[in-house]
Amino acid sequence: MDDDGRYRDGRSDFIRGAKDIAKVAKKQVGKKMGRGVDKMTDEYTKRSYKRFEEEDDDDDYAGVPSGDGGYYRNDSRANDDEGHSDSTEGHDEDDEIYEGEYQGIPRADSGKAGGMDGVTAEAQQFRDLSAYEGERRKDQEELAQQYESILQECGHGKFQWTLYFVLGMALMADGVEIFVVGFVLPSAEKDMCLSEPNKGMLGLIVYLGMMVGAFIWGGLADRIGRRQTLLISLSINSVFAFFSSFVQGYVSFLFCRLASGVGIGGSIPIVFSYYSEFLAQEKRGEHLSWLCMFWMIGGIYASAMAWAIIPHYGWSFQMGSAYQFHSWRVFVLVCAFPSVAAISALSTMPESPRFYLENGKHDEAWMILKQVHDTNMRAKGYPERVFSVTTIKTVKPMDELVDVGDGAAWHQKWRIKLSTLFHQVWNNFQTVFSPEYRRTTYMMMAVWFSMSFSYYGLTVWFPDMIKYLQKQEYASRTKVFVKERVEHVTFNFTLENQVHRQGQYFNDKFMNMKMKSMVFEDSLFEECYFEDITSSSTFFKNCTFIATLFYNTDLFKYRLVNCKLINSTFLHNKEGCLLSDISDENNAYMVYFVSFLGTLAVLPGNIVSALLMDKIGRLRMLAGSSVISCVSCFFLSFGNSESAMIALLCLFGGISIASWNSLDVLTVELYPSHKRTTAFGFLNALCKLAAVLGISIFTSFVGITKAVPILFASGALALGSFLALKLPETRGQVLQ
Repeated sequence: MDDDGRYRDGRSDFIRGAKDIAKVAKKQVGKKMGRGVDKMTDEYTKRSYKRFEEEDDDDDYAGVPSGDGGYYRNDSRANDDEGHSDSTEGHDEDDEIYEGEYQGIPRADSGKAGGMDGVTAEAQQFRDLSAYEGERRKDQEELAQQYESILQECGHGKFQWTLYFVLGMALMADGVEIFVVGFVLPSAEKDMCLSEPNKGMLGLIVYLGMMVGAFIWGGLADRIGRRQTLLISLSINSVFAFFSSFVQGYVSFLFCRLASGVGIGGSIPIVFSYYSEFLAQEKRGEHLSWLCMFWMIGGIYASAMAWAIIPHYGWSFQMGSAYQFHSWRVFVLVCAFPSVAAISALSTMPESPRFYLENGKHDEAWMILKQVHDTNMRAKGYPERVFSVTTIKTVKPMDELVDVGDGAAWHQKWRIKLSTLFHQVWNNFQTVFSPEYRRTTYMMMAVWFSMSFSYYGLTVWFPDMIKYLQKQEYASRTKVFVKERVEHVTFNFTLENQVHRQGQYFNDKFMNMKMKSMVFEDSLFEECYFEDITSSSTFFKNCTFIATLFYNTDLFKYRLVNCKLINSTFLHNKEGCLLSDISDENNAYMVYFVSFLGTLAVLPGNIVSALLMDKIGRLRMLAGSSVISCVSCFFLSFGNSESAMIALLCLFGGISIASWNSLDVLTVELYPSHKRTTAFGFLNALCKLAAVLGISIFTSFVGITKAVPILFASGALALGSFLALKLPETRGQVLQ
């Protein structure tokens, strides 16, 4: 019996030692294989995950062969706590993953499987990753259902309305940004001596900035949070909008407006996604449509401020000839107020709880949802109601953990963090084109592009057509004087909209006067005197100047086309570019008034779309509004007067706004939370690209033909309405 006991004890010690050796070997092989597999996988799978071993302990080791061909059950498991060898004392936490594996000596025939360990480990890792993603998908589906139930319990009340006005300010800032450059351009072109190409670039630079901003901020909002990203983007918009009010050069002003556009580009994709995650399904379509009204309010605000500020040229100061601060710069400064107000208000609001739950942050999300519930219940007069939710489903995070070490420099840490964040954003963007969402994304791209191409192209084409009609009407009132002879006359009054051909002027004085749209052709000026002249659209063509003095005028030589100067002198020319004279005030008021009417005209469409969005559905609203807008395009051929074009502009804007509201709601609901702002930002960036193309193409036909813009706009709208019907309806569905 003593020999048997010693035999069993020796065998047990041998088994435990073999188990410990096998455990260490398994751990080292697993680490090596993990590094090898990580190098072989593509960028998307370049993430470090723990490999979970789910095999049953009894499966790894069923027993120990006995002398009679049977198996002893491994009883050493019960002695593990007190029977660990010295080699395993002080083991780290990673060893716990492998605890319970290799519970005995492998069978004799198991040596053949040893050669397959590498392949098995690699396949096991991919199986684990696939299973982990499957668990995440299951968690997301369960979370969507539970989250909808929680929002139902929280109700719709004071909290949502507070957030509505806060996010509305951010959306209002986006609406203001669209109009700023268009309103200041007539004044800025005089202040900065802008050429036609420079004016065109300044008009398009905002859209280019918003295109870049929408893509960047949309991707970041899915990684670092809706609220934080929106605060950063609005801050950039505010800072550069403020700077653009003071910079003097064209290049610096162009850069500031570009950066301002990049900042505000994140407003639309983040605002709609952020607000939707606080709305229950029966309220979502309606209240997202109400939120769209703030874009209209932004346009009205910009038009009203331009109307009230820019024509007041007295609201200005200058320091010498180098620094000028005119009234249009005051307008640019005032237009930054909505963004600043949005930042101040947003700093008091919480992050989206849905974002927290999608990233495994249960406690933070629960506190916010409790805040929503308690705020609404107190406002409704039920402060005694208790938030009954105790546990909320969270999604397992799949973030890549990067350990840069304590000794790394700060710039290395930031470089690694930014590089990791970039890869995470890019990988998330690529999933928008995964097989599951590829068809939806391509269809949405086509609808967004067609809508934006026609809408922005026409809304810019309308004002340009109105200006063209104004110029035609102005040119029809031009007075023509031929072969006049004027001697010893002093002109000290305004000359406007006249053409003088083959005239002769002897010893005449032009003093303290303004010349607007004046043309002198084949005329002679002998011993004349020009002093303190302010001119616009004034030219001397094929004229001869003999013994003539120009003193303190802006009649620069580029205004003298093919002219001869004989013994003539220019003294103290006016430096810089001056604002247009006061006679332009009526045209300025007309531009602001037209924009005001066009923006206000969308109010009926906003109201109708908000009331019907949850009743008739997103697709019917989108397709129906696009079809009616397409039909309205054919009325453009009857716009032969200024008043007719204004009426058509209001009609088109009022109808098409319902399409935009539907498209915003549909985009929010078609994509899951972890890629919602990424997809929305990409589609909004595509929208701005289409806007640039539409504006460039449509405006090139002003004064040439109406047929091409009408065909382009109607064709794009018809295509958009057709493709919209192919999209899935999202009415009545929980937020994915």
